[in-house]
Amino acid sequence: MMTLCSEVLQALRGKTLVTAESLTGGGIGAALTAVSGSSAVYKGGIISYTNEVKHRILGVPQEILDTCGAVSEPTARAMAQGVRRVLEADVAVSVTGLAGPGGDEFGNPVGTVFIGYADGSTTVVRKYRFDGGREDVRRQTIEAALRLVLEML
Repeated sequence: MMTLCSEVLQALRGKTLVTAESLTGGGIGAALTAVSGSSAVYKGGIISYTNEVKHRILGVPQEILDTCGAVSEPTARAMAQGVRRVLEADVAVSVTGLAGPGGDEFGNPVGTVFIGYADGSTTVVRKYRFDGGREDVRRQTIEAALRLVLEML
């Protein structure tokens, strides 16, 4: 994980990165800040574990949360765009999903994760289905989010 974080931070030199995390609860930020010198790139993040924070802080429209749910492509997109705007950064990554123990009312099973990426010109969201227990899903989400940032750069 340290190598991946170092690669992301190196690729972003001269730019700033922020995160909006739900199911990972700050795990992406923790992984990045374990690397010495990360403050040159990583500004911080918002842990938006509840819909209230997604809506009130990140600006995810309530209609999206009501009709699509927290675990959805439109929510991940709005989270990435919202955290980039609120924390004034060049690049943002967002994660929202289900680590367990159960699925949601929209039919998403455990392991369903949406990861969003936003920069000044592009917003991309990818859907993933991860296997394993709660910590396995969280770990795979953190890795996939960091890999998406690298890919988009």
